[in-house]
Amino acid sequence: MHRVPHLLRWLVVAILAALAACATEPFQKGGETITLEQSRWVPVAWSDLPGWNEDRLQQVWPALVRSCQRPAPEWAAPCSRALQSTPRDDGQARAWLMQNLRPYRVESLQGAPQGLITGYYEPLVEARRQADVAFRFPLYAPPADLATRRPYWTRREIDTLPAAQASMRGREIAYVADPLDALVLHIQGSGRLRVVEPNGSTRMTRVAYAGHNDRPYYSVGRWLIDQGELPAGQASWPAIKDWARRHPARVNELVWSNPRYVFFREEPLPDPSLGPRGAQGMPLTPGRSIAVDPKSLPYGTPAWIDTTEPLSNRPLRRLVVAQDTGSAIVGAVRADYFWGWEGNAAEEAGRMRQPLRMWVLWPR
Repeated sequence: MHRVPHLLRWLVVAILAALAACATEPFQKGGETITLEQSRWVPVAWSDLPGWNEDRLQQVWPALVRSCQRPAPEWAAPCSRALQSTPRDDGQARAWLMQNLRPYRVESLQGAPQGLITGYYEPLVEARRQADVAFRFPLYAPPADLATRRPYWTRREIDTLPAAQASMRGREIAYVADPLDALVLHIQGSGRLRVVEPNGSTRMTRVAYAGHNDRPYYSVGRWLIDQGELPAGQASWPAIKDWARRHPARVNELVWSNPRYVFFREEPLPDPSLGPRGAQGMPLTPGRSIAVDPKSLPYGTPAWIDTTEPLSNRPLRRLVVAQDTGSAIVGAVRADYFWGWEGNAAEEAGRMRQPLRMWVLWPR
């Protein structure tokens, strides 16, 4: 598992204008090829995009329009046109894209066109406002002394040391029943809570990333592999949870192997159809948003991906938008695919680790 808080999302929103302005500064044009700090884009024909004529492109339009609310300089003109356009069908959307944009194959600086795609999702977790026998694992807001103590207490210290626990007192947002539920919220960076309030009422709310303890992230899946508990390449989240069920006495050992601890802020959930905000500051769209290395793809860039679905192994070829990032998402042909929060999102995301080819669409 690799999904850690996708950078400082709320800080990114605050400085987004500066990031958008500098996102294209690394561009160096050599002939038709575009070179960024971590990638090289090579111009290709539309026919080079596998499955280009088969995607339901009208479905990606809302994500494109949201990104156009914060356009980089090169996108000002096409975004202005996009905000005034509402394609009636997939054919119109495809025609607009082909008229206004141009495809480029994404490669590493060494020319490698293949990389890796993983998945993430927004968990839905049962929670209580007050601790009880079952719900006793807290989700915390940032402690008051977080900025003055760097690095902050480790995950194990927060769970066990009286001094660390004193710093956390009064910062509890809610309590969950399983330490792995808390951990998956930390890994994914946000989540939905179905909270039972003290008066017995139930409501849905969201916890969003608000900071961490400045400790390195270590994958619990990697820890299980290093311990010889799981074979290499099989440390999916379902496998990790299955191992925890079979080894309840070692769950703390598993959880504490990752010293990084994430703090949250609670947000209302007025529109359950909208995903959490990514690093670009826009709500993520299931199946149409990806996290990328911004040194390889600037935020807001449409990207065509060619990979497979993890459970069915069927081709997954579609247009997505780069709207997020993450500490493990590094390199040219590298993406994290947002599966959403419904259906098989958790299982698809937990098992996704597929080869990837990727193209970007950039203004003409």
